[in-house]
Amino acid sequence: MKRMLLGCGIFLSLTTLHAQLLTWTPPFPKENDAAQTLVITLDATKGNRGLLNYTPLTDVYVHMGVITSQSTTSSDWKHVPFTWATTPAAANALSLGGNKWSFTINGSLRSFFNVTDPSETILKIALLFRNGNGNNVQRNTDGSDMYIPVYNANLSVRITDPPSEPKYYPVAEPRTWTVGSVVTMTSNASKPSQIKHYFNNLVTGVSASGVTSFTNSFTITSEGNQQLVAEAFDGTTTTYDTLRFFVSPAGSPVAPLPAGVRDGINYEAGDVSATLVLRAPGKNLVTVTGEFNAWTQQVMNKTPDGKFFWLKISSLQPGTEYAYQYIVDGNIRIADPYAEKILDPGNDPFITAATYPGLKPYPAGQTGIVSILQTAEPAYNWSAGSFSRPDKKGLVIYELLVRDFVAAHNWKTISDSLNYLKNLGINAIELMPLNEFEGNVSWGYNPDFYFAPDKYYGPKNTLKAFIDSCHKKGIAVIMDIALNHSFGQSPMVQLYFDAVNNRPAADNPWFNPAPKHAFNVGYDMNHESLDTRYFTSRVVESWLQQYRVDGFRFDLSKGFTQTPTCDANGNNCNVSQWGFYDASRVAIWKRYYDTLQLKSPQSYAILEHFADVTEERELADYGMLLWGNLNYNYGQALMGNPTDWDFSWGIHSVRGFNQPHLVTYMESHDEERLVYKNINFGNSSGGYNIRDTATALKRMELGAAFFFTLPGPKMIWQFGELGYDYSINYCTNGTISNNCRLDPKPVRWDYLNDPRRKSVYTTYSKLISLRSHPWYKNAFLSGTVDKNLANAFKWIRLNSGDTSQLMVVGNFGTTPITGSITFPVAGTWFEGLSNATFSATGTAQNISLEPGEFHVYLNRNVYNVSTTPVSNIPWTENTLQASLYPNPVQGTFNLKVQLPQNNKVSLEAFNVLGQYITTLYTGFLTRGEHNIQINKNTGGKGIYFLRLHAGAASKTLPITFQ
Repeated sequence: MKRMLLGCGIFLSLTTLHAQLLTWTPPFPKENDAAQTLVITLDATKGNRGLLNYTPLTDVYVHMGVITSQSTTSSDWKHVPFTWATTPAAANALSLGGNKWSFTINGSLRSFFNVTDPSETILKIALLFRNGNGNNVQRNTDGSDMYIPVYNANLSVRITDPPSEPKYYPVAEPRTWTVGSVVTMTSNASKPSQIKHYFNNLVTGVSASGVTSFTNSFTITSEGNQQLVAEAFDGTTTTYDTLRFFVSPAGSPVAPLPAGVRDGINYEAGDVSATLVLRAPGKNLVTVTGEFNAWTQQVMNKTPDGKFFWLKISSLQPGTEYAYQYIVDGNIRIADPYAEKILDPGNDPFITAATYPGLKPYPAGQTGIVSILQTAEPAYNWSAGSFSRPDKKGLVIYELLVRDFVAAHNWKTISDSLNYLKNLGINAIELMPLNEFEGNVSWGYNPDFYFAPDKYYGPKNTLKAFIDSCHKKGIAVIMDIALNHSFGQSPMVQLYFDAVNNRPAADNPWFNPAPKHAFNVGYDMNHESLDTRYFTSRVVESWLQQYRVDGFRFDLSKGFTQTPTCDANGNNCNVSQWGFYDASRVAIWKRYYDTLQLKSPQSYAILEHFADVTEERELADYGMLLWGNLNYNYGQALMGNPTDWDFSWGIHSVRGFNQPHLVTYMESHDEERLVYKNINFGNSSGGYNIRDTATALKRMELGAAFFFTLPGPKMIWQFGELGYDYSINYCTNGTISNNCRLDPKPVRWDYLNDPRRKSVYTTYSKLISLRSHPWYKNAFLSGTVDKNLANAFKWIRLNSGDTSQLMVVGNFGTTPITGSITFPVAGTWFEGLSNATFSATGTAQNISLEPGEFHVYLNRNVYNVSTTPVSNIPWTENTLQASLYPNPVQGTFNLKVQLPQNNKVSLEAFNVLGQYITTLYTGFLTRGEHNIQINKNTGGKGIYFLRLHAGAASKTLPITFQ
């Protein structure tokens, strides 16, 4: 490899074996030599040994490409001739026996790789060996790709011993060298030259002139960073090859942890230094290597208790991003577990500049994920001020996966869509995991770095701007997080890993060697470990305080247990026993809930628990919210099946909870879409067919009427309000398969143009707005429920304990039905979803309903229907009140306004996306009641939202223009 300056070398650790993972002839391949025969030989006993002892011997193929002058990164393969996991004869490697295979390229490399642009130069051949289906892959020891340099210069020199693995910048397998070790160095030149060897800038040997190979030896005299240089001079040109390696000391020097620092990056005053702290109990030596030390190694100090390693990094440039890694005991290379930004060579190249502008390129020559530190990082200026979190008992949560909500999958685009959600009426957004996870296109439940926002969704300050925008609109932000487990890219998994058994080692401070329960994925965390408890505390602190999230939904919370329900190897699990009451798990969660309240008072803790009801009751009474899955019950009822129609388990008092801390949902990311069920499995009778799309959608409104009117917090899974009808198992090719559950799903904002789906949205919006109406809010926070939910004819009676009552009635069957209900008060009741009224007798009376028909009756005139109310409930005269009638409207409509004081009044129209359309009225009104006739002039039919402003007060009212 040609190097023109001594300082532009290669850092590596060296191998004790004088055999290479890859060898090739000729030793200096050229890109445009038509007479060249390049033979590449693989030794599968080296590297990651992905093909060690592999059979059949004929089932080995190469996967190749080139790194060229047009590659954007050091791993940006170009001109790949063979498709992965295929078996073309042209890619077949030849078995040489003894775990060796070879592959031959005849003639010009430009021709073989079809590089036709004369301005494009081949720099490297990128190479992997694999079996036919691609499941067994031979790579470098650390899993990185292999490369063969291409030499286009007239004179080149390469150090061939000590041997090194063929990385983009070669790095060898680990070797133990100490002071006093004798090193043999061999280098080859591409043409007769005089070759000179240097060790740490001192000449160790000079060859005669006119040789192509030279070998000499020298002795290591000191610990630390070392440098080898080979120089070739042919009488005209001088060229170099440089290798660097590190001679480890016996161990890290011992020094106490400086006052005031803690795990991770500790920035210091002046923005020119930072102290790095790594928790690694039981390890002997840790060094740090990065851009701040030219990727050499600096030895870190070890605390007297042997638990921490630390080092102060100085002379940093404020505002500059520095990539770095830790090297532990000479052979474990990891990023900082506490880093708030990481660079991933395998996934970052697929993140576009539109999603993450100015993303720092992965540093050439490095391997594995690297962490980033940056002093004087650009701050985000929060503008929402103090945010008052909604009462947890009244949350209406919108569960959202960034990837499938907007096609751009970034925070900026979602921020632009917030008016749509605000108009729907939700007061909280639950974001599926957003911290760094393995891969890009993921649900996020495979985390590896917990403090870093995943770059696939955009920069951290754009995330903060999104949260800020939510708060300005009165919307809380809840972060879904997976702290039950991590996966193999986690530095805390890698730091203590049992490679023989492919699981965390027994001395891992954070992870169990084998899972304690049957449903574990990845590697199971030990939440009784003090190290894990500290780590979890730091994670929630970071998101609550730095990003101002309002709480967490904890994935697989029932897994936070050390009570084993599996054998010692994580097999033969008793799933039922896992769900039994577990006092130790309760203690873990109470401790974590207390931590949340300490870090951010009134923050939410939502548990995906599904454990014994006595355990859930205790946690709910302590203040936590429990997920309540009613997907099956609502699904059966909406499909018109004769059993399992009861929604009573969605009522907290039925479960024995003393508080309505039960987050019920009809749909979630883990459950099948209800409209998909209706269309594919719905029943029919006569002319009524649930599989008809219009009917399937209308039944979502029926379900919503019996969902939102039950007390306690609710959750909607994204686009359920538009009747999203793609299966959870929908594949990108249009088929349905369980293997496609995590695949991207179509983003269908065009559903807003379908009146049938807009009707679902409108019904959701009206029901949600009713939950926050001053007259009915208490009913949904702490009201009592009478019900009959056992048959096709269902009813709910909700009493707030004051003068507000609600009655819901519906027919979930497929034929007309007549049922008996008793309104608690005789008189005129008001239809909550239309302008209709109903005369109640106060005694048992029959109501006949068509299939799918439902009504939400209110005893108070929320929508100001022109009729005599049940009881005369006067305006309080100290709040702004407004109503519209008729609604829907074809021409003109009336705006009824009740003003607490004289004020200028305006009425603006917005579409369902929150875009301003026009101003319908402006005027000055005196204190009191006013009826204003307004002409519809929005320019089109559909659902709109009218926003009434009176001074600092405002009201938003939905209206349908026909």
